Amino acid sequence: DAADLKGFIANLGKKIAEKPIDVCFIGIGENGHIAFNDPPADFDTEEPYLIVDLDEACRNQQLGEGWFPNFDAVPKQAVSMSVRQIMKSRCIVNTVPDSRKAHAVKITFEEELSPMHPASVIRLHPDCRTFCDAPAAAELSAFTRDICTLSREKCSCGRTFIKMAKPMGRSDDMLIIRGVNVFPSQIEHSLLKIPGI
Repeated sequence: DAADLKGFIANLGKKIAEKPIDVCFIGIGENGHIAFNDPPADFDTEEPYLIVDLDEACRNQQLGEGWFPNFDAVPKQAVSMSVRQIMKSRCIVNTVPDSRKAHAVKITFEEELSPMHPASVIRLHPDCRTFCDAPAAAELSAFTRDICTLSREKCSCGRTFIKMAKPMGRSDDMLIIRGVNVFPSQIEHSLLKIPGI
């Protein structure tokens, strides 16, 4: 509602650039957005804050969370911190509750790293900590120690940001037996602690 919204955003951008940001607290939206960077997100802009168009999924999320009385009352635009500004923080704390976020969590960590999955970019941050409750993590497969490749090829959406391919394998000895993750080396380690074995 600022009289000069663009001027306000520019001034805010100057202020945030004055000091390094220690911690950025984020969440993942139902459509995979971070802040209000809906797919396809702009991974390239250096502007700290943007005026963004909200897609229908994002607007429905705002309605479903009770922020607005009806869909028509949900704004079609919002001011959002940019993806690159979020990534400039020394640490990112990402908190994702609820089953309605389960698919977004899955695509964030297990699908292609691309602007079509905006939150996937957090995989490139050196100190991002994600906290999910069990319902939000319900669609995740066991992906710790996945072996992936990075691609610098241009995305189908036109972006040139580095993309991470789907996992090709694992760097540990995990096996999945009837839906249970089994680590033979950990079993061996435990057995060798028993006297006489």
